[in-house]
Amino acid sequence: MIQGSIVALVTPMFQNGAVHFDQLKALVEFHIDQGTDALVAVGTTGESATLDEAEHCAVIKAVIGYAAGRIPVIAGTGANSTTEAINLTQKAKQLGADACLIVTPYYNKPTQQGLFLHHKAIAEAVDIPQILYNVPGRTGCDMLPETVGQLAAIPNIVGVKEATGDLSRVKKIRDLVGDDFAIYTGDDATSREFCLLGGNGSITVTGNVAPRKVHDMITAAIAGDNATAQAIDQHLAALHKQLFIQSNPIPVKWAVARMGLMDTGIRLPLTWLTDDCVASVEDALRQANVIQ
Repeated sequence: MIQGSIVALVTPMFQNGAVHFDQLKALVEFHIDQGTDALVAVGTTGESATLDEAEHCAVIKAVIGYAAGRIPVIAGTGANSTTEAINLTQKAKQLGADACLIVTPYYNKPTQQGLFLHHKAIAEAVDIPQILYNVPGRTGCDMLPETVGQLAAIPNIVGVKEATGDLSRVKKIRDLVGDDFAIYTGDDATSREFCLLGGNGSITVTGNVAPRKVHDMITAAIAGDNATAQAIDQHLAALHKQLFIQSNPIPVKWAVARMGLMDTGIRLPLTWLTDDCVASVEDALRQANVIQ
């Protein structure tokens, strides 16, 4: 089971929007050096919605190659078309991904039965560990714990990223899936509490800019050491908030660029962080001792 601090990696880009592979390689090295437990390539934070299929697969391939087996790489392969999700998941397997993160179909708002059949079809078509991803604030679709429980019976569906921020779901899901099924949070602001309640880790945005601190905090929380986790998390609290002051990944890409780790490219329809938000994100970076 993959657990701990799993960074939803940003995709560095030149100012013209082209993927900056040299900086992507440097980011992978940065995270390995800082103790990140696993990386998600081309998740929401990696701008999956605006990379075409060739770029999507090229970034997954690159991250796997750069990581070179040192930490697991989870490929984001979700889509609102079941056929497209199967295709991306097949390609991620061929490229050597350790697992796939598959978001609930967005915009078309399937029923719970539709969600079940969608994920069942992908799992049966591609023999690779698959992690469900529930983020209703972005997709308009909420996968209920009961549906997660049904899907957990499928052998290669091995976990769920639960990004509602609803801490009561940890126990609800755990009671339905057993101990061998991974439950990750996708909400940085409640990640400490989530892991203290029995979660297996965080698929984190904050980890892009404070990877060592997030790793140490999540590790302590999983171990039940609230005092240590809380002592670290208090320095991260402003980041957890300010990295979502505008739509993700706008603030986190600005923050990583401010740290000098990548260029200032982002894909339309997302735009660069506006001037009125700069001071608050910069102050959060200082509170986390990421910059001086």
